[in-house]
This record gives sequence, C-alpha cells and structure tokens, in this order.
Amino acid sequence: MAKPAQGAKYRGSIHDFPGFDPNQDAEALYTAMKGFGSDKEAILDIITSRSNRQRQEICQSYKSLYGKDLIADLKYELTGKFERLIVGLMRPPAYCDAKEIKDAISGIGTDEKCLIEILASRTNEQMHQLVAAYKDAYERDLEADIIGDTSGHFQKMLVVLLQGTREEDDVVSEDLVQQDVQDLYEAGELKWGTDEAQFIYILGNRSKQHLRLVFDEYLKTTGKPIEASIRGELSGDFEKLMLAVVKCIRSTPEYFAERLFKAMKGLGTRDNTLIRIMVSRSELDMLDIREIFRTKYEKSLYSMIKNDTSGEYKKSLLKLCGGDDDAAGQFFPEAAQVAYQMWELSAVARVELKGTVRPANDFNPDADAKALRKAMKGLGTDEDTIIDIITHRSNAQRQQIRQTFKSHFGRDLMSDLKSEISGDLARLILGLMMPPAHYDAKQLKKAMEGAGTDEKALIEILATRTNAEIRAINEAYKEDYHKSLEDALSSDTSGHFRRILISLATGDREEGGENLDQAREDAQEIADTPSGDKTSLETRFMTILCTRSYPHLRRVFQEFIKMTNYDVEHTIKKEMSGDVRDAFVAIVQSVKNKPLFFADKLYKSMKGAGTDEKTLTRIMVSRSEIDLLNIRREFIEKYDKSLHQAIEGDTSGDFLKALLALCGGED
Repeated sequence: MAKPAQGAKYRGSIHDFPGFDPNQDAEALYTAMKGFGSDKEAILDIITSRSNRQRQEICQSYKSLYGKDLIADLKYELTGKFERLIVGLMRPPAYCDAKEIKDAISGIGTDEKCLIEILASRTNEQMHQLVAAYKDAYERDLEADIIGDTSGHFQKMLVVLLQGTREEDDVVSEDLVQQDVQDLYEAGELKWGTDEAQFIYILGNRSKQHLRLVFDEYLKTTGKPIEASIRGELSGDFEKLMLAVVKCIRSTPEYFAERLFKAMKGLGTRDNTLIRIMVSRSELDMLDIREIFRTKYEKSLYSMIKNDTSGEYKKSLLKLCGGDDDAAGQFFPEAAQVAYQMWELSAVARVELKGTVRPANDFNPDADAKALRKAMKGLGTDEDTIIDIITHRSNAQRQQIRQTFKSHFGRDLMSDLKSEISGDLARLILGLMMPPAHYDAKQLKKAMEGAGTDEKALIEILATRTNAEIRAINEAYKEDYHKSLEDALSSDTSGHFRRILISLATGDREEGGENLDQAREDAQEIADTPSGDKTSLETRFMTILCTRSYPHLRRVFQEFIKMTNYDVEHTIKKEMSGDVRDAFVAIVQSVKNKPLFFADKLYKSMKGAGTDEKTLTRIMVSRSEIDLLNIRREFIEKYDKSLHQAIEGDTSGDFLKALLALCGGED
C-alpha cells in the first residue's frame, strides 16, 4: 500500500486487509475460477478489498500453490471492462501505468489523453518506477518509444516530464518567482509568436510550491490566470498537456475529479479513463477526489458511478470508491477544507472584475445617431450596423446616442428599433439600450406578470446584485411601473420565498469585512437547527444569508465546514426544497464565486434540446460591462469549451452576431 508523506494522513480508499492470509485468498480465487463458469462476486470481493501489496503476495502464493499465473487465469475467466479493471488492480502501480502507456502508443494512432493524464500527474518517484517497469515488462526504452510516437513541443514536454527531475525543495525564492513570471509573460503575451521552450522549462522543472506562487504572481502581474495565457499562446495536444500540468500543480485530486466527471457525463462512458483513475488513485488520494467531486459537481462520485455503470464492473468500482458522500457521516474534514480552499482561491475578491464592453474610443454620439437613422431608414434594415454600434458602446454612451437621436430627428430611438427589428435580436438590442437598473426592473416585472411566475429570473437578479444596484432597481421600478418592487413581490410570491426576496430587495446587506467571532456564531446558528425543523432552519438561513456581507459570509461558510464537515450548499440542498432552496443556493454560489454562478447559468441555458434565449440574453446584457470576461474564463475552465463556441453552436443569424460581439472574443 502506498505510504503517505511523513505527517500526512492516508487519503486512499483501499487499506491493508486485517487478518490477511495470502494462501487462503489464493485458494479462494482458485475455487472461484474452478470448473464451469466463475464466481465473479468472490473474485471482486477479494481483489477490491486487498491493498496492492497484498495482491502481489496473493499472486506469489497462487503460483506456489498451483504452478499457475493468477493474472493469466483471471484474463481467461473474465471478460470486458470487468476483466480490465480486475487485471489492472492485480498489477503493481508502475506496471499498470506502463501497460496503459504501451497501449496508448501501440498500433495505429496514439491515445494522447492517456499519455497526458499519466505523465502530467505522477511524482518523480512514480516516474522513475514507471520507466523501470516499462523496461522490465517490454524490454524497451520508454523515452525512445514516446519520441517515436509523438512530435514537436508536445513530445519535448513529455520527455521533460519523463525524466522525473522536478525540483522538490519547499523553500521558494521570491526573486526566482518574479523572474519566472517575467519570463513566462515575455515568452507569451509580450512576444510575437510564442517561446515554447520557456514554458516547457519552467512548468516542467520547478517545484509545485514554487509554481503555485508563480501562478499567483502571474495573475497579479498580468490580470489573467496562467491558464488563459496557455490557451491563447499554445495549441493542440501541447496546450492540453500544459493545462493538465497546471491543474496538477494546483490540485492533483481536483484534476482527477474533473477527469472522472468528464469520463461519465453525457452519452456513453469513457471506461478506460474511469478504470485507469479508479485503479491508480485508490491507494493515493481517492478520498480527496471524492470530496472535490461532490463539491464541484453537486453529486457524489459514488452516485455517478452507480448510475453510469452496471453489473460486477459497477460493484468493483463502488468498492474502490469506498463510500457514498451523499450518505450521512461520509464527509471528511481534511478534504472538506481542500474543497473550501478550491473555491475560496477563485473567489471574486481575489480577481479584478472585467466586462467585455468598454467605452468606445473617439466616441461621437452625433455620428452614431446618424448611422443608426440611416440603418433604419427606407426599405429594409441594416442590422449589421445596428449590432456593430450598439454592442461596441458602453451603456452611458448608448444613453447619449438616445438623447442625440431625439435632438436630431425628433424621434425615439427605442421606438424606431422596436419597429425595425424583432424576436431574440430585438430583446437583446433593446435590453442593451436601457439603463441597467431599468433593464433589471423590466426583467423583474416580466417575471411576475401574466399567468405564472418566473421564479428563476427573480432569484437570479435579486440574489446577485449589489446594494447600490438593488436600490437603483427599486427607484427604476417605481418610476416605470408606479408601484414599489416590494409590493409587487408581495403580491406575486408567498411564504418563506417571499420573505427572502423582500429581504434581498431592500438592498440593505452589510458591506463591511469579516468578523471572525460573529462568523462562528452565525455558523453555529445555522448548524444547530435540528434536521426536520424546516421552518426554523429557513428562518435562520434567511437572517444570515440575506443580510451579512460577502466577505463575512465566506468566513461563515468556512466555519460551518469546520463545525459540521459539510459544505453549506450541500446542507441547503439536503434539508430544503423548491424556490426557497433555489434562492439560498443562488446566494451561496454568488458569494463563493459570482462569475462561476453566471457561467453555470449560461451553460444550462444552452445545453440539451432548445435554448433558453431569455436567460441567455438577460445575462449577456446585464454582465457585459461588469464581469463577462471573468464569466468567460470560468466557463472554459469548467466546461472545457469557450463561451464563444457554446453560443456559436447554439444560436444563429443576427442574434448570434450580437451575442458574439458582446462575448468579446474567443478564449
């Protein structure tokens, strides 16, 4: 069994089996494979309950007792995915990695994803063992085989990683950190073309601790994360490899949690990836992977495996997983802290918010007003000109254009636009022409008028706006509809949900920093509510989530984890339901990372059959001058495709052109 570093806790899901007897296990396996058919339950129960070290002893005992090779017998008796999994568990880890790489580079084509996953994630010691195992198993040199099957900068980085010579000193030189930041910046962003050699040297050799500081300083210096620069400067398999290296530097368990999720999401399962990770991490960091998986994807790894696989294959994977994190008492404090730090480090407070639409240089409202009038005059409409002007001006500049248009032509620009364009494009362009508070007021009004209420729109707006924005919305609502927003909410909603919305609509959230003592009291307040006492629980959550400042709530969430070993979002989803649950979850997600909240909303508006154009339009309009650039970065980080690509694949025509103009670029 793999040993944790000195002073570190063991984070694998598979342990040495107590009372282990290799001869007894060898006999049981022989009996399970004897005669017609095989007892797969007995095989999986033994092999998934023993550590790798113990499995090697079983192999030796089996050969001594029966003069046969256990792995060969298992291959003969089992088939398919179940066989691949069981045989993988029977190999020593380095030999298992060697077999995966051999398969990846054998035959026609290369499995680059497998090469990237293994070589980007292994430690120096694991890399040395892998090279030796490959030589022993195949009597070939691994480096030579990789060179023969890959090319270019991708090949060079693989060879660097294969050396297993990454620095391991925890003492970091601040001067060297600054030098590496400058070298990376000059090799990419500041250079015509890219100096790939600098990226390879620094990311392939520096220690993890050093590189984490480099990444932090790079963000401060350039205003963008290192991942964004890699995506902008590199391409193809080399880009994917470097991004994998960065992810593993930041958090190896998070990298594998993401790989597992992608292996099972959507139609079909990438079983080779699923097997490889479950086998290779079961004695290293499976508990950390599980925790991050549940926090990041709002479901347990166990439940996703259970729903995505079947038969003995499923049973074996679930044994390796080691437990269901949605079940009571299954949360692990150490990993809960890792999960908290994961989103705390990406919280908005640490990143400058940037929109994609900025004031146009050399702005001339007179020229714009005339160009818009010309675009709408006569037969037909020049939609391209309308889109180009309106999506490339700030909202303040658009208001100047409206005034100039009326002064010049005695006409209302909004009315003219309404008569000339229609459908999704009209909603988008007219939304951009409204002052932000009036736009939000209109969206709230639409959410409450007619039959039924659009609770999701109410939640999205009221749970994410600042105090100043909420107060401006209140004034705009009163001005436009001659009724207070509070009265409208009272008339159209009920119960705790109404109370939450009205509390948010006051725009009276505290705006100070965190208070540690108060944060502990607040965390205790919501942690102490007995399970099942729904009314009391909702009241306590509302009192705290709707009134405390964002920095303070982040501290409350951390203290809540320390007290309960649960993320507050998980507790809300478990204990509450309906609109109340959705409102509280939106507040928590907004506090954690508002751009990520909107990235998720955008993704959901475009996934599956059909597009939710209203949500898509509302977010693109309302966030274009606030944090749409940050939303873009969160989108590509989480969903492995750019917002630009998602919009391009899900919309069309002039609506598509306008959305892409607001999006501001391809990441």
